[in-house]
Amino acid sequence: MAQVKNIICPSCGFKNVAPLPNNRCVSCGAKIDDLKRALSRQEELERRYQQEGFSPLWFGVSLGIMGVLTAAIVVFLPIVLPAFDFEGSAGMLVAIPVWFVGGLFVGLVSPGKTFIEPVVAAFLIAIPTAFFLFRTQTVKTMPGFMYVLMSTLGVLFTLIGAYVGERIQMGPPPKAAD
Repeated sequence: MAQVKNIICPSCGFKNVAPLPNNRCVSCGAKIDDLKRALSRQEELERRYQQEGFSPLWFGVSLGIMGVLTAAIVVFLPIVLPAFDFEGSAGMLVAIPVWFVGGLFVGLVSPGKTFIEPVVAAFLIAIPTAFFLFRTQTVKTMPGFMYVLMSTLGVLFTLIGAYVGERIQMGPPPKAAD
């Protein structure tokens, strides 16, 4: 009877059973490259939080989440509840935490290390959002360059949210074997 080979993921510490689908961890989705070469503790820690590539699937998911959240809160919530009037600067001040939460959510649910995808999605959502808020401002006005700065701040907060979500998902680093 063949002996089952356990492969421990260097990223999350999960015990996978060989053969691995696409050389990826079943638990976190991290790529497990060279199974014969053991990584040193320092190499494991350095590779732990590195993005492995750009996933078009998770970019699409991120784009959908960011678009739906932004449209629901910034555009449609003021239509349903007129007391919430997110025009101009108030709309941008609401959009920034919305993008942070979207990045955090994608970081929590995506397998592997995917924190660039929500950032690109937030960038693509920030452009029409800033344009929409700039064109519809009446009372709470703000110059156009401030929309660019606040959109940049929102994209930065998306990166922070996605990274925090990934860190929460991955848990603490594995302890060193003594």
